[in-house]
Amino acid sequence: MNNQYDVAILGGGLAGLTLALQLKQEEPTIRIAVLEMRKNEAPDSAHKVGESTVELGTYYLREVLGLGDYLDEYQLPKIGLRFYFSPQVKEQIDQRVELGAKGILPVPSHQIDRGIFENELTKRLLDLGVDVVLGARIKDVNLDHKKGHTVSYFKNGESQEITCNWVSDATGRVGLLKRKLGFEKPLEHNINAVWFRVKGEIDVNDWSDNEAWVNRLPSGLRRLGTIHFMGKGYWVWLIPLVSGNTSVGIVADPRFHDFATFNKLDKAMDWLKENEPLCAEKLEAYREEVIDFRVLKHYSHNSGRFYSTEKWGVVGEAGAFLDPFYSPGTDFIAIGNTWMSDLILRDFRGEDVASRAIIYERVHAAFFNSWVPIYNQQYELFGNTQVVLTKILWDWGVYWAIPTLLFTNRGYIKLEILRALFTTRDSLGIRLGKLNGQLQQFFRAWAKYGNEPFVKESLDFFDIPFLKKLHLDLELQLSEEDLIAKCEENLGVLEQMAAEIYRKVAAMHKGTPENMKINPYKFSLESTKEALLEQASQKGAIDTASNISNDLELIWLKEKLAI
Repeated sequence: MNNQYDVAILGGGLAGLTLALQLKQEEPTIRIAVLEMRKNEAPDSAHKVGESTVELGTYYLREVLGLGDYLDEYQLPKIGLRFYFSPQVKEQIDQRVELGAKGILPVPSHQIDRGIFENELTKRLLDLGVDVVLGARIKDVNLDHKKGHTVSYFKNGESQEITCNWVSDATGRVGLLKRKLGFEKPLEHNINAVWFRVKGEIDVNDWSDNEAWVNRLPSGLRRLGTIHFMGKGYWVWLIPLVSGNTSVGIVADPRFHDFATFNKLDKAMDWLKENEPLCAEKLEAYREEVIDFRVLKHYSHNSGRFYSTEKWGVVGEAGAFLDPFYSPGTDFIAIGNTWMSDLILRDFRGEDVASRAIIYERVHAAFFNSWVPIYNQQYELFGNTQVVLTKILWDWGVYWAIPTLLFTNRGYIKLEILRALFTTRDSLGIRLGKLNGQLQQFFRAWAKYGNEPFVKESLDFFDIPFLKKLHLDLELQLSEEDLIAKCEENLGVLEQMAAEIYRKVAAMHKGTPENMKINPYKFSLESTKEALLEQASQKGAIDTASNISNDLELIWLKEKLAI
């Protein structure tokens, strides 16, 4: 092993290994050392966050890193996210409102056994000539971008040292550089989680004797989704793993569920009996097959820095982590690694990357902060079926329309696109953030008008034509000019979607006309009917769009629990 490298990656988890692979595949001559604390191969069903991917992160793994064939053969396909609402009938899964795919999705995603996957990545890196050092416990990092950074570490009890041009911190929640340099940043979103693995496959399709419900979807389809059981202040996940085991998690807002009531295995099982009794009943058979148990209190965290002009950066959870609800962990790794690798490779080839580092850091911080309202104070909605169903569809529309489309078209490393979409006062990024923030406030206001006990209905994202189109458009490869135009077009679709949701709810609860003009950036349910009618006559108010309105009729639930 050498002691002089172009890049030292601190941490050999998912973020660090994929960053190394991305760098080495794009530049075979670059010298990389990955320093990982674990001494041996990761175990199957490794106890780590990030088993479930969605579109953006999947594109990164399959298309950017070229792992599509491996994922298809050695990991499980994922049939999207599957949600079960209607906590009023939580004892009967076939009575709950269900949101999820009714067939194979054209844009793939995966359920990943992290231990198996990280071992494969390690093997590939070694084959490519990357020095992956297991059993390396970092002692110190001395940052000096002019003479070269120095990383000292212990291995087998002996102190060793390497020098490098770039340091990338991928140490996860250890946050080595964050702690050393003091750029921790608080995050208001305060949610707790526990999760554990059990031996064996769990298929919710077996949880009912209702043949009509069981046969509504092809056999095995439900099991391959990331299952979300939802109630006020919490959600519970089930994730299948290719090892034949199943991941189970509880994620809850301490305003509604004291962490002390589920922070140990026995307590977690008792908590499930109270909050998700059917799930608890089915898991009881696996009580003696629990492999592990982990807790994370207040798991969300932010970062004051991401990329430095002095040739260092943080990726993955060493930077910022928000919430697991929509399986975004691999997304944030993908985006962070893309910016990090672009800086390193441009510098390696002789380009001055100082200005890019500044731009990437600002956009990364803005991107992360724009997603905070999606989760912050929103867990209180999770027991309100109509509200949270609408919110989820909105959140997915936003995700497909702009952030994922930009990534699949390499928009995040094209300065012309970043300037056009994120740098001016009225840029698309600013408008999207404002629009999304307005919707998230609206959902909380709407929930105060009641919680009707809707039951039995089933909905697929693809049942809604304009959402299906946003999803299918992720396969488009666009020029810079066309990409900017497509993002503007998609923002217009989101504005119409927001306006139609506002219009419908205002008519129900405020008595306003169903064809009233709406300004999607200013609407508030806390306004009086008179104020809303006045706003409809002002600049910025838009007419109803019949195609969006007709599509959204499918999301308004009708069947209620008979009392």
